[in-house]
Amino acid sequence: MPKQEKQSLIDLLTENLKPALKEHRAEEVLVLRGLIAAIHNEHIKIGKDKELPEDKILQTIGYEAKKRREALAIYEKAGRKDLADKEASELKIIEKYLPKQLSDEELTIIVKKAIEKSGASGVQDMGKVMGMVMGEVKGKADGMKVKEIVEKELTPKA
Repeated sequence: MPKQEKQSLIDLLTENLKPALKEHRAEEVLVLRGLIAAIHNEHIKIGKDKELPEDKILQTIGYEAKKRREALAIYEKAGRKDLADKEASELKIIEKYLPKQLSDEELTIIVKKAIEKSGASGVQDMGKVMGMVMGEVKGKADGMKVKEIVEKELTPKA
């Protein structure tokens, strides 16, 4: 019996699109088609004859989630609850396809280790710490959240 390969994310998205279409879940269909199109565009960039690595697919999905988070924040700030709700709903669908996100506590531990390892002494070393942390948490944490925690940890306590 042949060993079954792990299902790729693009296959999973395509597979999940079919029932969403049949059951007329318009928003889910829109989001899934958008994700598939974004991944397809990335595939075109690297060359159709090359295999698109799974981490690049994850990165593309993460970017789509980031766009929704940013739009959500803007709409909330502007008092547009209707549009904020739409973005939040789309984000919820996208997050199903991302790895489990790290908690603030887990991120803080990683940030503290990176600060110690890099010898960072203040906010001026933020780029160095951000680079180390983002390399480690790729796809598992929002960059803005990481920036917030790094800033907090590098700012001298009064």
